[in-house]
Amino acid sequence: MNKFLGVCIAAISLAACCSCDRVGLPHVEADGQKDIIIDRTAFAKGADISWITQMESQGMKFYNKDGAERECTALMKEIGMNAVRYRVWVNPVDGWNSATDVLVKAIRAQKLGLRIMIDFHYSDTWADPGNQTPPAAWASYDIDGLVKAVSDHTKEVLSLLKQYGVDVEWVQVGNETRTGMMWPLGSYKENGGKNYTDLTNAGYDAVKAVYPEAKVIVHLDGGHDISLYNRIFPVLKQNGGKYDMIGMSLYPCWWNNETSSFGTDWKPNTDACLANIKKVYETYGKEVMICETGMPVTNPDIAKEMLSYLLEKTQELECCKGVFYWEPQAPNGYNDGYGLGAFQNGKPTAALDPFNE
Repeated sequence: MNKFLGVCIAAISLAACCSCDRVGLPHVEADGQKDIIIDRTAFAKGADISWITQMESQGMKFYNKDGAERECTALMKEIGMNAVRYRVWVNPVDGWNSATDVLVKAIRAQKLGLRIMIDFHYSDTWADPGNQTPPAAWASYDIDGLVKAVSDHTKEVLSLLKQYGVDVEWVQVGNETRTGMMWPLGSYKENGGKNYTDLTNAGYDAVKAVYPEAKVIVHLDGGHDISLYNRIFPVLKQNGGKYDMIGMSLYPCWWNNETSSFGTDWKPNTDACLANIKKVYETYGKEVMICETGMPVTNPDIAKEMLSYLLEKTQELECCKGVFYWEPQAPNGYNDGYGLGAFQNGKPTAALDPFNE
């Protein structure tokens, strides 16, 4: 048994909250926990903590502000969050973010009564504005093959989660797809946008086949830049695209003053994003979710100001349904340089205080 699978099986056994059988996975017994009532009408305040199992395998530990050790998912709830988000890769080289790894993390969240978002990248690794690479196993497929693969993969992962009693509330079909997904065939320009729309619809239909009540999200980056949204959503409309919500990423200091400089002047881009939330709702008639946000970990007081403002203003917008921080538990420089976490020495910084306000 390899290290990754061993970690997954042990974690599933510890985190289990239901009873079911699956080839290659352990039998999981219910622990007698009473049902937790989840308010799905509440504003979602959450975080993407997809790195958590990998970090644990590296010996990393997490503590609350009083210094008491906590499992990270439980700590997110203690901080004041009511939701989590997990990314899915198709065949990742090291196993992290695979279907089994996602199951481990999702069982923990389910047991804690946290609401769950699943983020399909439709890649073996990161999918983002600069990378939309088809999984290696799908590389030779034509568009019909990719459409079927998206459908099959989406159903397989979600069916696994459902079999283990995980209740999924939101599903992203693609990650930051400002120019489409799975280039070149899934580019938003290819075939007049029909290819990208067909892939999106395949994901949508697959989600509804497993979780009929789940909300399907089309997610773009650059929440401050309305031009990205006016690029993709007309393409979907023209080709019969199906989705329930619009997802945005907002990293207000990443694009400070419309440059790539990384400063601390967060307000202009945050205000632009708030205005864009209203614009896309009015234009496309879909509710909005901030699926990712983050600020420099090195200045938690500035990060706290931004998050407090963002949470206050988005909750004033009836069309915005939540805000997710991206990997807050990551220390500065984790995984080749990520610097937008909100933990230092294993503890949450003041940046996350607004979740409890």
